[in-house]
Amino acid sequence: GVAAAAPDAGPSPAWQSKCPWGAPSTTSISCSLADVMSEQLAKELQLEEENAAFPEVVAAAEGPFITGENIDTSSDLMLAQMLQMEFDREYDAQLRREEKKINGDSKVSISFENYRKVHPYDSDSSEDEVDWQDTRHDPYRADKPTTTPRRGFIGKGKDITTKHDEVVCGRKNTARMENFAPEFQVGDGIGMDLKLSNQVFNALKQHAYSEERRSARLHEKKEHSTAEKAVDPKTRLLLYKMVNSGMLETITGCISTGKESVVFHAYGGNSTEDKVIPPECAIKVFKTTLNEFKNRDKYIKDDYRFKDRFSKLNPRKIIRMWAEKEMHNLTRMQNAGIPCPQVVILKKHVLVMSFIGQDQVPAPKLKDVTLNSEDMKKAYYQILNMMQQLYRECNLVHADLSEYNMLWHDGKVWLIDVSQSVEPTHPHGLEFLFRDCRNVSQFFQKGGVAEALNERELFNAVSGLNITADNEVDFQAEIEALEKMNEDHVQNHGKKLSTFSSDGDPPIYDE
Repeated sequence: GVAAAAPDAGPSPAWQSKCPWGAPSTTSISCSLADVMSEQLAKELQLEEENAAFPEVVAAAEGPFITGENIDTSSDLMLAQMLQMEFDREYDAQLRREEKKINGDSKVSISFENYRKVHPYDSDSSEDEVDWQDTRHDPYRADKPTTTPRRGFIGKGKDITTKHDEVVCGRKNTARMENFAPEFQVGDGIGMDLKLSNQVFNALKQHAYSEERRSARLHEKKEHSTAEKAVDPKTRLLLYKMVNSGMLETITGCISTGKESVVFHAYGGNSTEDKVIPPECAIKVFKTTLNEFKNRDKYIKDDYRFKDRFSKLNPRKIIRMWAEKEMHNLTRMQNAGIPCPQVVILKKHVLVMSFIGQDQVPAPKLKDVTLNSEDMKKAYYQILNMMQQLYRECNLVHADLSEYNMLWHDGKVWLIDVSQSVEPTHPHGLEFLFRDCRNVSQFFQKGGVAEALNERELFNAVSGLNITADNEVDFQAEIEALEKMNEDHVQNHGKKLSTFSSDGDPPIYDE
């Protein structure tokens, strides 16, 4: 042994052996390093630790069946508990012997601790401390599962209950709400015996499915589209590159939103030798959602400049083509001297132009500004002159000209939003021109301009086509006939040449 009792040491009191300050009853005998490292010593120490850790197991295996005094054995419950505890001790002792037999001298040991018996009456917790989920009534789940027989009803006589019973169906519908998507909040029904009718449950179920689909659509729109007053990650990256390259100094915020685009204001950066950056810029970001463009393809698919490319591209690239179309139209107008934004650069679906306004305040639209009679008359003749220049010099028709797309800045009118502009030889070019003339004529006639021409006179003045018709229906019929002649000419000769007959150039109206 490691330690041996002193020969002259007599029996000592129990308190002295337990007291840490008492005189030691044994004296340690030093041993060599070889004895400490021996396996025999390790086994003996392990055995002593096991005997000290499980004294009740050995006592239960070798002791009497029932021990103790003053034990009330008149209660059957007490006897049953004592017998069960004695059986559990014997079972635990058997598990311990099996562990020692299987483990042996192996360094890796197994344990049967999970097979030990643990009884609730041995716990110190009271019944009041049990989890509320085990005691409270949950109306979502039935106390006992009830099944409806094949015949479809239970009970007899007045107590008959069918599977269509209002209370039974209501509770089943309440329990089925747990199958809804986690994002759909159905509330907390604990403590309330809810009974949902079939009509209410079906409405909730349909609403839950609709919300789930709407959430998926919003996620798709957030990741892959340009929302109102916001940009998607790809567009944001394009704007960051423009700022980092020095082309733009900073982007201040959104100034306008429309059906097809969002316009931001930015301060221009450093100009280069081949590119002049204006002090203030307008960034037009075309929305990458296709819903706004599904009815606007007629402006681009029949345009000979993009007709060959239209059918070969996917729908998302059409939006880039739409931005490219506005850039080309603005360049034509700028070369002709028509007041319009100056193109700076085009990156995919982001078009940077000069800002019409001052100090982050955009120029007002013609519909929002109040002009006196002289300025109103001046604006009318400017627009009439610009429409003639647009048709004759730029070979374009605005196709969406109205007081909403004309700005008043520095005492003159500026044209914007020309992405849908087409050439007069477009299959619907003259129809678009007649619509523009109607919008302009009605606006200035309401504005009190006595010299304002009606839509038919304005159409002839701009196009130079002296169409004579007594009413608007016949006038539009002749316009459609001219468009049909031009379309037949294109199909026969394959050239975009105007076949409109006119008596010279249209007259230039000036104040």
